[in-house]
Amino acid sequence: MGLFSLVTGRPGPSGFGSASTAEQVTEGVDATKLTAVVTGGGSGIGEETARVLALRGAHVIIAARNLEAANDARQRILDSNPVARVDVLKLDLCSMKSIRAFADNFNAMGLPLNILINNAGVMFCPYQLSENGIEMQFATNHLGHFLLTNLLLEKMKITARDTGIEGRIVNLSSIAHVYPYPEGILFDAINERSRYSDKMAYGQSKLANILHANELSRRLQEEGANITVNSVHPGLIMTNLMRHSALLMRLLQVFTYLFWKNVPQVPHQFYIPKGTTI
Repeated sequence: MGLFSLVTGRPGPSGFGSASTAEQVTEGVDATKLTAVVTGGGSGIGEETARVLALRGAHVIIAARNLEAANDARQRILDSNPVARVDVLKLDLCSMKSIRAFADNFNAMGLPLNILINNAGVMFCPYQLSENGIEMQFATNHLGHFLLTNLLLEKMKITARDTGIEGRIVNLSSIAHVYPYPEGILFDAINERSRYSDKMAYGQSKLANILHANELSRRLQEEGANITVNSVHPGLIMTNLMRHSALLMRLLQVFTYLFWKNVPQVPHQFYIPKGTTI
């Protein structure tokens, strides 16, 4: 996509452009046989993802730390689509105990699992450690989703095998992955406070998302599992993820306003499995 098309939103060969919305991209999709888990589905990109998946008929599980916000999002989805199938389960990605409890609770529902959207995250937050003593951005953005994916992976393999429908795992990454620490990921100094940079810590967590997706994809292909794994940069979008850097984001908007998108313009074509009726 050239710069002119990016700025103007002019459609490319696919018929879609940078201004295309999730509803436009998924028009005609029948997702009634699909079950999807969306982390961080209580606001922003996660809520829009949950809304459009539900609009196309998928049974959506919103996995969220803030249950009040998640239930409010669920109600907004139901207000616009009364027949939507949307449930809410507690998930705190900076707590391994909470992640394991979520997986147990989801499995107890007896549902299949076709789609896992690893969307939730924190960005540019002050230095702090998670419940398990790990730097918060790395714990939440990468390790939490890494554990969650591992706990749900067998369910996804079984679903893909039994239904013949390709499974889909999506890690929400970021262009910020090109700005980690100079050494890359500080595997031996993740928690070192004297080295902490909120921007580079975020970058290393997003780099880890991509490496995770790439390696998991390789292993699943080698195994012959019918699951595709993607990592995606959603674009420049103002959401509450940026609550720790409002001034920086306002300055960025001044100089890059032509490239900013709204939440409905996230590239949802990566979320729908092949074999879904269109």
